[in-house]
Amino acid sequence: MASLRNLGVRAVSALVLAPIAVLAIWAGSLWFLALILAACILLAREWAQMSAPARPVPVAVAVALALFATTATTHVGAMSPALVVLVFGAAAAGLFARRLGQEGLDAAYGVLYLGWPALLLIWLRDGDSGIGLSWTILVFVVAWSADVMAFVAGSLLKGPRLWPRYSPNKTWSGFVGGLAAGAGAGWVVASIIPLGLPHPAWGLLLGLIGALATMAGDLWESALKRRFGVKDAGGLIPGHGGLLDRVDGLMFAAVVLAAARVLLSMTGASA
Repeated sequence: MASLRNLGVRAVSALVLAPIAVLAIWAGSLWFLALILAACILLAREWAQMSAPARPVPVAVAVALALFATTATTHVGAMSPALVVLVFGAAAAGLFARRLGQEGLDAAYGVLYLGWPALLLIWLRDGDSGIGLSWTILVFVVAWSADVMAFVAGSLLKGPRLWPRYSPNKTWSGFVGGLAAGAGAGWVVASIIPLGLPHPAWGLLLGLIGALATMAGDLWESALKRRFGVKDAGGLIPGHGGLLDRVDGLMFAAVVLAAARVLLSMTGASA
């Protein structure tokens, strides 16, 4: 019953937040940039609260500024300079946190951890490009489908734990359910909207690897929270915890599917 009540709270939160994300993705350009920048502020705050609890505000500002510089550079189409900004921003945030008496590596890693997916999401959306919109939709639909079905299947079917050392609530049934949902979502998206693929069946494979990345991202964040000794990244979203608890899998899916798009383009299998 507790799991079902939590599912209801999650559903209500999703009904409030999902339309904002969908509209920003559809509008693209400055609207999508605004969505990413707002997420960067919130994620930088949560990361600082977890990794530098003694001085969270200045560390959050340093991480957020590095993320802002990276995403803004990516938005104007300067991908290579954006990568340089990301690396130097991580180094600057780390040095700043160290001067405050906090762990510099944690601040630097936070910039890379949060900035790399943000950079790739903006690159994927690619302004008003139709193919960019399609691939961005693929990332979100696959990640959301895998995340939701993993929770539902795990709550209803239960069974053996997936990785009890770091995430005692996740089960193999949820893992399999998430993979199946992600693969199915990928096939549906590839069948409905143009992704520049030779056949919609490619969507099945993309959905599967995107779902696997989503599960990996969720587990990785669980390990990070265990390292920092916190249960949730924050309390922003009822039923979910913090924003990082909501987008951890999405961040990994964005990286993997962006890499898949590059590889397919290089082999001539995608536009």
